[in-house]
Amino acid sequence: MDVLIQPKALKGTVTPPPSKSMAHRAVLALMLAEREGILSNLGISRDIQATQACVAALQEAKSAGTLPHLDCGESGSTLRFLLPISLAVTGGGHFTGRGRLMERPQKPYLDLFEEKGISYTQKEGVLTVRGTLLPGLYRLPGNVSSQFVTGLLYALPLLEGDSEIQMTSPLESASYVDMTLDMLERFGITIGQRKDGFLVPGGQRYRAKNLTIEADWSQAGFWYAAKALGNEIEITGLDPNSKQGDRVVDSHFASLCGAGDRTIDVSDCPDLVPPLAVMAALRQGTTTLTGAARLRIKESDRLATTAALLTALGGQVEEGEEHLTVRGVPRLIGGKVDGANDHRIVMAAAIAATACRMPVTILGAQAVEKSYPAFFEEYQRLGGEIHVL
Repeated sequence: MDVLIQPKALKGTVTPPPSKSMAHRAVLALMLAEREGILSNLGISRDIQATQACVAALQEAKSAGTLPHLDCGESGSTLRFLLPISLAVTGGGHFTGRGRLMERPQKPYLDLFEEKGISYTQKEGVLTVRGTLLPGLYRLPGNVSSQFVTGLLYALPLLEGDSEIQMTSPLESASYVDMTLDMLERFGITIGQRKDGFLVPGGQRYRAKNLTIEADWSQAGFWYAAKALGNEIEITGLDPNSKQGDRVVDSHFASLCGAGDRTIDVSDCPDLVPPLAVMAALRQGTTTLTGAARLRIKESDRLATTAALLTALGGQVEEGEEHLTVRGVPRLIGGKVDGANDHRIVMAAAIAATACRMPVTILGAQAVEKSYPAFFEEYQRLGGEIHVL
C-alpha cells in the first residue's frame, strides 16, 4: 500500500498502543507458567501475533512430543527469545521468518550451540536446532542484541541446575534486559545480577498471573516528534516510572526543543532514532545521534533508510558508520519516501509530512502493521489527510 499525505497540522490527544516489548515477554512468561492467567491490552500487531502463534505451536508440539515449526514472521524478539526456550521445552524446533529476519545475526547463539553440543542447520530460510539445554556457564557478547540475553534468562530457570550468563563485552540496550528481569520477577522467577552478567538458579517454576500491558514509549516517540514539529498533540496513558528504556524520549524531546548543537547516545534506545531524527530536522542546530551501529541489522538498514527519508524530503543529514548527523533546516519540502518495509521509517515519514511544503508519498506504508496497525487511523483522527494510491 502506497499513500499520499497532504501537509496538514495534527491536533488532539493520543494514547500509544500497548508496549510490544512487554507483550512479548508477558506472553512467553504466561506460557511457561502452564497455568491460567489473563493478559489484557496485548494489542494486535503482527509481531505479537507471531509470538502468540509460536506459543500455540510450541504447546502443541510439547503435548505431541514432536519438534515444533515456529514461524516468527518478521519479529526478531520472537525468534531470539524462543530459540533457547524451545530447547528447554521441546528439545528445539524449526524456525522460519519473513523479510530480513532470517538474515539477522544469530552468531552468539550459534557459538553457544557449538560449545554446548546442540546441533543446528540453516537451509533455505529454515533454522533447525536440536538438543538438550544444560545448566552451566553461558558467555555472550553484549554488543549485538540484548535479545540473546533475554532468551537465556527465560530458558535457564527451567533447568535442574544453576547457570551463569557472563557478558564478554559491555551490554548495550541494558534497559531491555531490565524489562526482562522485571517481567520474570512478576512471574515468580529470581535472577541474581553481578557486574559482568547474571546468576540463574535452576529448578524454578513460573507462576501465572493477570497483567495489563502498559502503553509503548517507543511508539510514543513518533507523537513526540509531531509535537517537536509544532503539532498540538497531547500524549496520554504512559507510565513515567516504566521499565521501558525508551521513556528517555521525554527528556530527549525537551533537549531537542531548544536551540544549539546536541549529541545523543542512542545505544540504549536505538528504536528512537527515526523519530529523533525527525525532531532534529527543523530545529536550530546540529544533532548527532551516536551509538547506532546495530540499526543496520533491523527490518531495514535503519541508519541508511532514516538518512534517505530525510534527504528525500529536503532535510540535511550525514550518515556515518555508527551515527547520523542532522542539520536543521527552516522547512522540509516533501517528496517520495521508500518505506523500506520498515514500520518505523513509514511512521517517521508520515510525521515529517506535517512539516513539509508539498505532499509526501510513502511507498509500502502497510509496514506499520508490524507494530502499530492503528497508526494511520490515529493520524487521520488527529486531522491528517491521507490518500491511498
